[in-house]
Amino acid sequence: MEDELFARERAEVAPGAVHVPDWLDAGAQRELLGACRRWARPPAGLRTVRTPGGGAMTARQVCLGWHWYPYAYARTAVDGDGAPVKPFPAWLGELGRRAAVAALGPQPPYAYDIALINFYDGEARMGMHRDSDEKADAPVVSLSLGDTCVFRFGNTETRSRPYTDVELRSGDLFVFGGPSRLAYHGVPRVYAGTAPAGLGLSGRLNITLRVSGR
Repeated sequence: MEDELFARERAEVAPGAVHVPDWLDAGAQRELLGACRRWARPPAGLRTVRTPGGGAMTARQVCLGWHWYPYAYARTAVDGDGAPVKPFPAWLGELGRRAAVAALGPQPPYAYDIALINFYDGEARMGMHRDSDEKADAPVVSLSLGDTCVFRFGNTETRSRPYTDVELRSGDLFVFGGPSRLAYHGVPRVYAGTAPAGLGLSGRLNITLRVSGR
């Protein structure tokens, strides 16, 4: 926030897990938001994800490249309208590669080919989970737009402590790879109404980029 006394600084939350505040400037945030709105439209648009036990995730989701559903990938929205998943654009892959380098330093030329885009309203949450359905160990890139959230980053063994709570704001980057690639993480809280006034978004968008290895 502009009236803060001290600027937020990048931080290594765990080995291989790095938070970079304000990585996307206001213009880049608006451009990415516009793309997310296009991707969210049918077919294969924004949907409610249902778990095998019959529950429903409170954050709604749209996928690019590969369609994720608990706990697998498909080329069609098998738990939605059945339409082919939207293509993963080359520019988004380049953004993912630049983000990984910005957070972790020089990286192999990873071919990012999956985007999971989650929309959170003020009541949405995400339980502790691992991103373990991919066949590659490339770092996961997470970009935040809109409302501020509490991002809980844990360990690779259990959903419980130890974990670290990180405040993610609009424009922030979080990357986790290496020894933290399979760490449990989640979103226990979203602060409604905290999005930048000029962005034009009510709620939070999280754009997560992954390498499928498929």
